[in-house]
Amino acid sequence: MSLLPYPAPFSRFGEWLAAAEAGEPNDPNAMAVATVGPDGAPSLRVVLLKAWDERGFVFYTNLDSQKGSELAGNPHVHLNFHWKSLQRQVRIGGTAALVDDAEADAYFATRPRDSQLGAWASLQSRPLPDRGTFEARIAEMAARFPGEVPRPPRWSGWRVTPSRIEFWQAHEARWHEREVYQRTADGWHHGLVYP
Repeated sequence: MSLLPYPAPFSRFGEWLAAAEAGEPNDPNAMAVATVGPDGAPSLRVVLLKAWDERGFVFYTNLDSQKGSELAGNPHVHLNFHWKSLQRQVRIGGTAALVDDAEADAYFATRPRDSQLGAWASLQSRPLPDRGTFEARIAEMAARFPGEVPRPPRWSGWRVTPSRIEFWQAHEARWHEREVYQRTADGWHHGLVYP
């Protein structure tokens, strides 16, 4: 692998995300997030990327959710973007850490009011007896917060700091192109791997 300037994988990611935003019909910022539970079993779900820069990739959730609890116990995480219409994937491995309160507050303030109320009402990943129970909790929160809705204390963002980023481009005969950027102590290294 050859040594590259630090921003190289992020420049490539920005180009690919822009192409997805121009061509994907739904949620070009959707990504699968894989975590590991205390029993060593993997867990996977799709969330939305809400911010990214050279520090990493950010998504938000209830900290008591399954993914929040698993990340608190084991910060190693993998992300996967799959843009089927573009025949591209980006695989990202790294570690997750909470964003600071100011960043979480700023993002929460941009959410629609109903989403803000839902963040208060949802006991994410816990058993729900029926839909009416959740709707009643939303009504309670709407009454509790008739004006501005503050960010719930157990709701925040996770930033995944990558150590490896792979760009996968489909080719005919399954001769796919796979470019890998690996972070080491001296910077990012770039190379190819077999399809």
